[in-house]
Amino acid sequence: MPHRRASAPNWLKAAGTEAKLLLVGIPVFIWTMIPLYHLFLFAISPKESAFSGKLFPDNPTLRNFEIVFGQKHYFLSHFWQQLWNSTLIAVTTGILTLLIATFAAFAISRLKVRGGRTVMNLALFTYFIPAAFLAVPMYKTMGIYGLLNSQWALILAMVTIASPYAIWVLKQASDKLPVELDEAAIMDGASPMQLFRLVYIPLMMPSIVAIGIYALLLAWNEYLFAFLLLSRDTDVTLPVALGNFLAADDSPWELLMTTGLIYSLPPAAIYYVFKRYMVGGLTAGAVKS
Repeated sequence: MPHRRASAPNWLKAAGTEAKLLLVGIPVFIWTMIPLYHLFLFAISPKESAFSGKLFPDNPTLRNFEIVFGQKHYFLSHFWQQLWNSTLIAVTTGILTLLIATFAAFAISRLKVRGGRTVMNLALFTYFIPAAFLAVPMYKTMGIYGLLNSQWALILAMVTIASPYAIWVLKQASDKLPVELDEAAIMDGASPMQLFRLVYIPLMMPSIVAIGIYALLLAWNEYLFAFLLLSRDTDVTLPVALGNFLAADDSPWELLMTTGLIYSLPPAAIYYVFKRYMVGGLTAGAVKS
Protein backbone atom coordinates (compact mmCIF):
# COMPACT_ATOMS: atom_id res chain seq x y z
CA MET A 1 0.00 0.00 0.00
CA PRO A 2 2.68 2.56 0.81
CA HIS A 3 4.28 1.81 -2.52
CA ARG A 4 0.99 2.48 -4.35
CA ARG A 5 0.44 5.76 -2.53
CA ALA A 6 3.96 6.88 -3.46
CA SER A 7 3.58 5.97 -7.14
CA ALA A 8 0.25 7.75 -7.63
CA PRO A 9 1.72 11.29 -7.65
CA ASN A 10 4.34 10.20 -10.19
CA TRP A 11 1.62 8.82 -12.43
CA LEU A 12 -0.38 12.02 -12.13
CA LYS A 13 2.72 14.09 -12.81
CA ALA A 14 3.50 12.09 -15.97
CA ALA A 15 -0.10 12.41 -17.15
CA GLY A 16 -0.01 16.17 -16.51
CA THR A 17 3.21 16.51 -18.50
CA GLU A 18 1.71 14.61 -21.45
CA ALA A 19 -1.42 16.75 -21.30
CA LYS A 20 0.66 19.93 -21.44
CA LEU A 21 2.59 18.61 -24.42
CA LEU A 22 -0.64 17.77 -26.20
CA LEU A 23 -2.08 21.20 -25.46
CA VAL A 24 0.95 22.77 -27.12
CA GLY A 25 1.58 20.16 -29.80
CA ILE A 26 -1.93 19.83 -31.23
CA PRO A 27 -2.42 23.58 -31.99
CA VAL A 28 1.09 23.79 -33.46
CA PHE A 29 0.41 20.75 -35.65
CA ILE A 30 -2.92 22.17 -36.86
CA TRP A 31 -1.38 25.59 -37.53
CA THR A 32 1.42 23.93 -39.52
CA MET A 33 -0.92 21.75 -41.54
CA ILE A 34 -3.39 24.52 -42.51
CA PRO A 35 -1.19 26.00 -45.29
CA LEU A 36 -0.41 22.51 -46.61
CA TYR A 37 -4.10 21.65 -46.66
CA HIS A 38 -4.92 24.81 -48.61
CA LEU A 39 -2.10 23.97 -51.02
CA PHE A 40 -3.77 20.61 -51.57
CA LEU A 41 -7.21 22.26 -51.97
CA PHE A 42 -5.90 24.57 -54.69
CA ALA A 43 -4.29 21.60 -56.46
CA ILE A 44 -7.56 19.66 -56.75
CA SER A 45 -9.84 22.65 -57.41
CA PRO A 46 -10.98 23.89 -60.84
CA LYS A 47 -9.83 27.42 -61.61
CA GLU A 48 -13.31 28.92 -61.21
CA SER A 49 -13.70 27.57 -57.67
CA ALA A 50 -10.11 27.87 -56.42
CA PHE A 51 -11.04 30.79 -54.14
CA SER A 52 -14.42 29.48 -53.02
CA GLY A 53 -13.33 29.34 -49.37
CA LYS A 54 -14.90 25.93 -48.84
CA LEU A 55 -13.20 23.24 -46.77
CA PHE A 56 -13.41 20.90 -49.78
CA PRO A 57 -14.22 21.69 -53.43
CA ASP A 58 -17.60 20.65 -54.82
CA ASN A 59 -16.02 19.24 -57.97
CA PRO A 60 -12.50 18.02 -57.16
CA THR A 61 -10.35 17.33 -60.19
CA LEU A 62 -6.92 16.03 -61.18
CA ARG A 63 -6.89 18.20 -64.30
CA ASN A 64 -4.30 20.53 -62.76
CA PHE A 65 -1.85 17.65 -62.34
CA GLU A 66 -2.47 16.64 -65.96
CA ILE A 67 -1.63 20.16 -67.12
CA VAL A 68 1.54 20.31 -65.03
CA PHE A 69 2.86 16.86 -65.95
CA GLY A 70 1.92 17.38 -69.60
CA GLN A 71 3.55 20.87 -69.69
CA LYS A 72 0.31 22.23 -71.17
CA HIS A 73 0.71 25.79 -69.93
CA TYR A 74 3.06 28.53 -71.09
CA PHE A 75 4.79 28.83 -67.72
CA LEU A 76 5.18 25.06 -67.51
CA SER A 77 6.70 24.44 -70.93
CA HIS A 78 10.01 23.32 -69.33
CA PHE A 79 8.61 21.73 -66.17
CA TRP A 80 10.49 18.43 -66.40
CA GLN A 81 13.77 20.09 -67.39
CA GLN A 82 13.52 22.56 -64.51
CA LEU A 83 12.65 19.76 -62.07
CA TRP A 84 15.73 17.90 -63.30
CA ASN A 85 17.82 21.06 -62.86
CA SER A 86 16.66 21.35 -59.24
CA THR A 87 17.43 17.68 -58.60
CA LEU A 88 20.87 17.80 -60.21
CA ILE A 89 21.91 20.98 -58.40
CA ALA A 90 20.59 19.78 -55.04
CA VAL A 91 22.22 16.33 -55.24
CA THR A 92 25.55 17.73 -56.45
CA THR A 93 25.52 20.34 -53.69
CA GLY A 94 24.82 17.64 -51.10
CA ILE A 95 27.64 15.40 -52.36
CA LEU A 96 30.24 18.18 -52.56
CA THR A 97 29.27 19.57 -49.16
CA LEU A 98 29.58 16.11 -47.62
CA LEU A 99 33.00 15.53 -49.17
CA ILE A 100 34.32 18.86 -47.91
CA ALA A 101 32.70 18.64 -44.48
CA THR A 102 33.62 15.03 -43.68
CA PHE A 103 37.27 15.41 -44.64
CA ALA A 104 37.56 18.78 -42.90
CA ALA A 105 35.88 17.59 -39.70
CA PHE A 106 38.06 14.46 -39.65
CA ALA A 107 41.22 16.51 -40.09
CA ILE A 108 40.25 19.03 -37.42
CA SER A 109 38.78 16.68 -34.83
CA ARG A 110 40.70 13.41 -35.20
CA LEU A 111 44.01 14.33 -36.86
CA LYS A 112 44.27 17.61 -34.91
CA VAL A 113 45.57 19.53 -37.92
CA ARG A 114 47.30 22.71 -36.78
CA GLY A 115 45.16 25.80 -37.32
CA GLY A 116 42.12 23.73 -38.30
CA ARG A 117 39.86 25.05 -35.54
CA THR A 118 40.84 28.61 -36.38
CA VAL A 119 39.93 28.13 -40.03
CA MET A 120 36.59 26.56 -39.01
CA ASN A 121 35.76 29.45 -36.68
CA LEU A 122 36.64 31.99 -39.37
CA ALA A 123 34.33 30.18 -41.79
CA LEU A 124 31.53 30.27 -39.23
CA PHE A 125 31.93 34.04 -38.91
CA THR A 126 30.50 34.33 -42.44
CA TYR A 127 27.09 33.52 -40.96
CA PHE A 128 27.08 36.90 -39.25
CA ILE A 129 26.36 38.30 -42.72
CA PRO A 130 22.88 37.40 -44.04
CA ALA A 131 23.08 35.25 -47.16
CA ALA A 132 20.97 37.78 -49.09
CA PHE A 133 23.72 40.38 -48.61
CA LEU A 134 26.20 38.02 -50.28
CA ALA A 135 24.09 37.57 -53.39
CA VAL A 136 25.46 40.56 -55.32
CA PRO A 137 29.14 39.87 -54.41
CA MET A 138 28.58 36.24 -55.39
CA TYR A 139 27.06 37.40 -58.70
CA LYS A 140 30.11 39.57 -59.40
CA THR A 141 32.51 36.78 -58.45
CA MET A 142 30.83 34.30 -60.77
CA GLY A 143 30.87 36.90 -63.54
CA ILE A 144 34.63 37.43 -63.11
CA TYR A 145 35.29 33.71 -63.46
CA GLY A 146 32.88 33.29 -66.37
CA LEU A 147 30.43 31.07 -64.51
CA LEU A 148 27.27 33.15 -64.87
CA ASN A 149 24.33 31.26 -66.41
CA SER A 150 26.08 28.01 -65.55
CA GLN A 151 24.58 25.60 -63.06
CA TRP A 152 28.03 25.28 -61.51
CA ALA A 153 27.68 28.88 -60.34
CA LEU A 154 24.66 27.97 -58.21
CA ILE A 155 26.23 24.70 -57.03
CA LEU A 156 29.41 26.45 -55.87
CA ALA A 157 27.40 29.21 -54.19
CA MET A 158 25.31 26.68 -52.26
CA VAL A 159 28.36 24.65 -51.24
CA THR A 160 29.98 27.86 -49.99
CA ILE A 161 26.95 28.64 -47.84
CA ALA A 162 26.39 25.10 -46.54
CA SER A 163 29.96 23.99 -45.83
CA PRO A 164 30.83 26.02 -42.68
CA TYR A 165 27.78 24.80 -40.78
CA ALA A 166 28.25 21.25 -42.06
CA ILE A 167 31.88 21.19 -40.91
CA TRP A 168 30.94 22.54 -37.49
CA VAL A 169 28.17 19.95 -36.94
CA LEU A 170 30.34 17.02 -38.02
CA LYS A 171 33.26 18.28 -35.96
CA GLN A 172 31.08 18.51 -32.84
CA ALA A 173 29.80 14.97 -33.40
CA SER A 174 33.31 13.70 -34.13
CA ASP A 175 34.64 15.18 -30.88
CA LYS A 176 32.31 12.85 -28.95
CA LEU A 177 33.76 9.68 -30.49
CA PRO A 178 36.04 7.78 -28.05
CA VAL A 179 39.68 8.57 -28.84
CA GLU A 180 40.57 5.02 -27.77
CA LEU A 181 39.14 3.78 -31.09
CA ASP A 182 41.69 5.84 -33.00
CA GLU A 183 44.52 4.70 -30.74
CA ALA A 184 43.57 1.05 -31.15
CA ALA A 185 43.38 1.36 -34.94
CA ILE A 186 46.74 3.13 -35.11
CA MET A 187 48.35 0.46 -32.92
CA ASP A 188 47.03 -2.13 -35.38
CA GLY A 189 48.85 -0.27 -38.15
CA ALA A 190 45.95 1.67 -39.68
CA SER A 191 46.87 4.63 -41.88
CA PRO A 192 44.94 7.93 -41.63
CA MET A 193 42.86 6.97 -44.69
CA GLN A 194 42.09 3.55 -43.22
CA LEU A 195 41.15 5.22 -39.96
CA PHE A 196 38.86 7.55 -41.92
CA ARG A 197 37.25 4.78 -43.97
CA LEU A 198 36.98 1.97 -41.42
CA VAL A 199 36.40 3.80 -38.14
CA TYR A 200 35.32 7.38 -38.72
CA ILE A 201 32.78 6.97 -41.54
CA PRO A 202 30.77 4.07 -40.02
CA LEU A 203 30.49 5.78 -36.62
CA MET A 204 29.60 9.15 -38.15
CA MET A 205 27.03 7.83 -40.62
CA PRO A 206 23.91 9.28 -38.89
CA SER A 207 25.46 12.75 -38.73
CA ILE A 208 26.77 12.47 -42.29
CA VAL A 209 23.31 11.55 -43.61
CA ALA A 210 21.69 14.39 -41.65
CA ILE A 211 24.17 16.95 -42.98
CA GLY A 212 23.86 15.63 -46.53
CA ILE A 213 20.09 16.06 -46.39
CA TYR A 214 20.52 19.56 -44.91
CA ALA A 215 22.76 20.63 -47.80
CA LEU A 216 20.49 18.98 -50.38
CA LEU A 217 17.35 20.69 -49.09
CA LEU A 218 19.17 24.03 -48.79
CA ALA A 219 19.91 23.94 -52.52
CA TRP A 220 16.50 22.43 -53.36
CA ASN A 221 14.64 25.37 -51.79
CA GLU A 222 17.01 28.16 -52.87
CA TYR A 223 15.45 31.00 -54.86
CA LEU A 224 17.50 34.21 -54.62
CA PHE A 225 20.87 32.85 -55.78
CA ALA A 226 19.18 30.73 -58.45
CA PHE A 227 17.31 33.81 -59.72
CA LEU A 228 20.51 35.89 -59.93
CA LEU A 229 22.98 33.32 -61.26
CA LEU A 230 20.78 31.54 -63.83
CA SER A 231 18.67 33.16 -66.52
CA ARG A 232 17.79 30.72 -69.32
CA ASP A 233 14.46 28.93 -68.93
CA THR A 234 16.14 25.60 -69.61
CA ASP A 235 18.75 26.19 -66.88
CA VAL A 236 16.75 27.66 -63.99
CA THR A 237 15.44 25.62 -61.09
CA LEU A 238 11.75 25.06 -60.52
CA PRO A 239 11.41 27.62 -57.66
CA VAL A 240 12.59 30.35 -60.05
CA ALA A 241 10.18 29.13 -62.70
CA LEU A 242 7.34 29.25 -60.18
CA GLY A 243 8.11 32.94 -59.66
CA ASN A 244 7.08 33.55 -63.26
CA PHE A 245 3.48 32.74 -62.32
CA LEU A 246 3.35 35.87 -60.19
CA ALA A 247 4.28 38.07 -63.16
CA ALA A 248 1.09 37.26 -65.04
CA ASP A 249 -1.94 39.56 -64.96
CA ASP A 250 -4.22 36.58 -64.38
CA SER A 251 -2.03 34.20 -62.41
CA PRO A 252 -3.14 30.55 -62.65
CA TRP A 253 -3.01 30.00 -58.89
CA GLU A 254 -4.34 26.46 -59.14
CA LEU A 255 -1.38 25.49 -61.37
CA LEU A 256 1.10 27.35 -59.15
CA MET A 257 -0.14 25.49 -56.07
CA THR A 258 -0.21 22.16 -57.89
CA THR A 259 3.40 22.60 -58.98
CA GLY A 260 4.34 23.66 -55.45
CA LEU A 261 2.66 20.56 -54.02
CA ILE A 262 4.53 18.32 -56.45
CA TYR A 263 7.80 20.08 -55.62
CA SER A 264 7.27 19.51 -51.89
CA LEU A 265 6.89 15.74 -52.21
CA PRO A 266 10.56 14.75 -52.81
CA PRO A 267 11.82 16.43 -49.57
CA ALA A 268 9.00 14.74 -47.63
CA ALA A 269 9.95 11.37 -49.15
CA ILE A 270 13.64 11.92 -48.37
CA TYR A 271 12.87 12.70 -44.75
CA TYR A 272 10.61 9.65 -44.45
CA VAL A 273 13.26 7.31 -45.91
CA PHE A 274 16.13 8.70 -43.82
CA LYS A 275 14.10 9.53 -40.71
CA ARG A 276 16.08 7.11 -38.54
CA TYR A 277 19.38 8.64 -39.61
CA MET A 278 18.06 12.17 -39.25
CA VAL A 279 17.07 11.64 -35.61
CA GLY A 280 20.39 10.00 -34.81
CA GLY A 281 22.38 12.64 -36.66
CA LEU A 282 20.65 15.57 -35.00
CA THR A 283 21.23 14.13 -31.51
CA ALA A 284 24.81 12.94 -32.11
CA GLY A 285 27.18 14.50 -29.63
CA ALA A 286 24.40 15.67 -27.33
CA VAL A 287 25.50 13.25 -24.60
CA LYS A 288 29.09 12.59 -23.71
CA SER A 289 30.20 9.02 -24.07
